[in-house]
Amino acid sequence: MAPLRVLFIGEIVGKSGVWVVKELLPKIRQEKRIDFVVADGEGATGGFGIGKNHAVYLHKLGIDAITTGECSYYKKDIVEHFNHAPYMVRPANYPPRNPGHGFMVFEKNGRKIAVMSLLGIAGFKRVHLKNPFSLLSKLLESIHPETKSVILDFHAVTTAEKATMFAMADGKVSAVIGTHTKALTADDRVMAGGTAVITDAGRTGSLGSVAGLDPEIEIRKLTTLVHEYSKEAWAMLELQGVIIEIDDDGKALSIERIREPCAPPPPAAKEQDVPAAE
Repeated sequence: MAPLRVLFIGEIVGKSGVWVVKELLPKIRQEKRIDFVVADGEGATGGFGIGKNHAVYLHKLGIDAITTGECSYYKKDIVEHFNHAPYMVRPANYPPRNPGHGFMVFEKNGRKIAVMSLLGIAGFKRVHLKNPFSLLSKLLESIHPETKSVILDFHAVTTAEKATMFAMADGKVSAVIGTHTKALTADDRVMAGGTAVITDAGRTGSLGSVAGLDPEIEIRKLTTLVHEYSKEAWAMLELQGVIIEIDDDGKALSIERIREPCAPPPPAAKEQDVPAAE
């Protein structure tokens, strides 16, 4: 059987990121022969969390699984939606009775693939969850009877944590994709045990920005220390991420970075073609 080709889209930031997915995903799926699409949707709604409208819209655009991170419950309408969306995956180290699921198993082209999310320990001021390293083996005990093809989104701040997870998960999952820092790194590789890894899959949205957000506002916030609401940016739009090939045994055959520039929409389309958050 031909390898399963998985596209992992780096964190979608704001309406500009959603626009990029709308414009580019159909072309990328066809040209790159993509079988399954995972995207980190953590910043889709205003850069902080994801609302129900954006989640539904991104799924309709062709994203099979949407992962989240420390902002999983920032938008009120997504909390209940987690239990009704068979494509939303929040970090598994949230309390087990929380809305949503820490992993899901999907079927594509006659093969099953699991998508799992874990949140790191260091650097998150508002969220402090169970140790993801102690939880990994237990989660895989539930997943491996169904499939050995597993994509792990490790949403973490530090490279040290991510490197540790790479070493711990090597040979146990198909890929460990680092997210959260929104900067595409150049260390994509397949490890000795057959696990594809990258420290960060980047972001989808504006590169002429501060992590997808308006630079002027972010500069003011750090120079004055006065709170101000962030604003989405639209300069230098791009889709970033990685493509992973997985064999029948769940081993990664390859991983490659992807960067696709996107033309900006007409001014009027910025509000009309992308749904607003509730």
